[in-house]
Amino acid sequence: MPNNQTQRLTHGAMMIAIFAILIAIAYYVPIISLVATLFAPLPIAWYSAKYDRASSIILGVLGCIVTFFFGGIVILPFSMIFAVCGVVMGDALRTGKSKAYLFMATGISLLITFAIQYIISVKLFNMDFIKESFQLMRDSYMQSFQFAENLTGETPITEEVLNLMFQQMEIAIPATVTLAVFFMAFLLISINLPILKRLGIAVPKFSAFKDLRLPRTILWIYLIVLSIQLFVRPELGTSLYIIILNFSMVLWVLLTIQGISFLHFVLDAYKAPKFLKGLATVLSIPLYNFVMLIGILDLGFDIRSYVSGKIRK
Repeated sequence: MPNNQTQRLTHGAMMIAIFAILIAIAYYVPIISLVATLFAPLPIAWYSAKYDRASSIILGVLGCIVTFFFGGIVILPFSMIFAVCGVVMGDALRTGKSKAYLFMATGISLLITFAIQYIISVKLFNMDFIKESFQLMRDSYMQSFQFAENLTGETPITEEVLNLMFQQMEIAIPATVTLAVFFMAFLLISINLPILKRLGIAVPKFSAFKDLRLPRTILWIYLIVLSIQLFVRPELGTSLYIIILNFSMVLWVLLTIQGISFLHFVLDAYKAPKFLKGLATVLSIPLYNFVMLIGILDLGFDIRSYVSGKIRK
């Protein structure tokens, strides 16, 4: 027992040191900051996958405290995000959860952490970094338009159109942040799980992307949202408009991903070269309307069985 306790403390101290170094590199070193950011949750996740939840949470808190001593309060929100991510990832691995659960739990925990930090920054420090970012973007657009007007003598876009564009972007902030956070969660999981596997941690696997089938509930939600858009037509700026717009953005992305999965299924069934899958994925971005329609059909009808039957014949 004393040996196990000593091993746990030694391992924890080493993970805190590695976590602090990665956070420092990610925050202060410009060139390799991205690499350090992607691996920042790894030490906490490794420890959390081996030891109980209470010890893992204490380790995450201590890791944040250590980063506070050399980076101050400015670095604390940054380190908290990756500490929470590491604890959740490791705990899901320790309890043997599926990779889908791991992905959802990591994404939701990151989203909650980000939301809490945003509320604290606005309420306590009177700092709205989202609003400030939009103001910087608006100023940059105005400067570029003014430069273009000086060169050509014509205004590329009217101020009314610009205001409408930024209004739409501000309304869509919840969906944009949600999609960005879950993409980040997917990236962190995809990069760190193979390393954790090499470190002796049992990790789950996703099924092949070509076999992806989202819940059919998503299709019903999309039909409800589409009906409200067509028949109710909420006015710009109203609460209903904001809700519908954000739901639409998330559903567009999900149905497009489903459509890309179906294209991969068909190409794999016909034993097409791998580069065609990559090409289909790239072309799906400009052709997202068509690909989204494929995703809707894939969810609503069993067209995969039809394709498989055709290939067997």
